[in-house]
Amino acid sequence: MQTITTERKLKEEFSFTLSRLSHEIRNPISLISSELQLMASSHPELCSYRQWDNLMDNLEYVKELLNELSDFSHAGTVHLTPTNPKEFLNTVLSCEKTMLDYLGITLETHIEDISGNVLLDRIKMRQVIFNLIRNSCEAIDHTRGKITVALCQTDSGICISVQDNGCGMTKEQISNIFRPFITYKSDGTGLGLAVTSEIINAHHGQLKVSSVPGQGSTFCIYLNNTVKP
Repeated sequence: MQTITTERKLKEEFSFTLSRLSHEIRNPISLISSELQLMASSHPELCSYRQWDNLMDNLEYVKELLNELSDFSHAGTVHLTPTNPKEFLNTVLSCEKTMLDYLGITLETHIEDISGNVLLDRIKMRQVIFNLIRNSCEAIDHTRGKITVALCQTDSGICISVQDNGCGMTKEQISNIFRPFITYKSDGTGLGLAVTSEIINAHHGQLKVSSVPGQGSTFCIYLNNTVKP
């Protein structure tokens, strides 16, 4: 019991430190961005330099990293409301389909009717689905890309799965993917799946992954907080 309390305290302190760090860095970054925009408006020729594009790309990366730091530090706080999981998932996927069509990735769905609602933080669970789909997109490096999203009822709740036919992962990679700042992508921040895991934990759910190198990965979300009709 003491070990669990200590781990929870360390996690809370770590999240608080990340939140403060993100806040302190965000202000000068915003100032730098404003100053660069003023420079570009006064001297348009700057935008034609390759170094300018590199500078702006790196600035956008820092902004994205700060956003994900903020997401991670607040991932453990959820506001649960009774939600129809089928309607919720269909709404989220209808928004994601446009992006997948643009990328040339096929979206296949298997959405079952669920008896009763589920307690969800709709905003953060939407972020979970987005993170998993984005992770699948980044794992697909061929022209036959397909992502399959399924919803089914279990004995104690529901299961939402996101499956892809991408590059897959080794056992070693699987053991590390939910740790903050661990990434196997050249341009990744290592926080997307860490945020996803924290949000699922805050829902008192489970996030499991299976993967085969060269064949793809499947992420399964198990939620047990079903509200009976």
